[in-house]
Amino acid sequence: MPLEQYESYFCPYCGEANELLVDLSGGTHQEFIVDCEVCCAPIVVRLTIRGEEIITLEVHRENEC
Repeated sequence: MPLEQYESYFCPYCGEANELLVDLSGGTHQEFIVDCEVCCAPIVVRLTIRGEEIITLEVHRENEC
C-alpha cells in the first residue's frame, strides 16, 4: 500500500498548475498550507481521504478561509 500520492491542482491566485505530494497516512481529514510553486502565494489545502483514495482536494486563498 503506497503511503504517498501526487495530486495536481491549480493555484487559486495565479491559476498555474501545481503538484502536491499527499501523505495518505496523515488522517482522513487534513488541512495545511503550501506555497504556490509559481507565484509563492500561500494556499490552504483541505483533503478528505478514504483508505488509499483522495475523495476531495480543495484549495483556497489564505484569506478565504
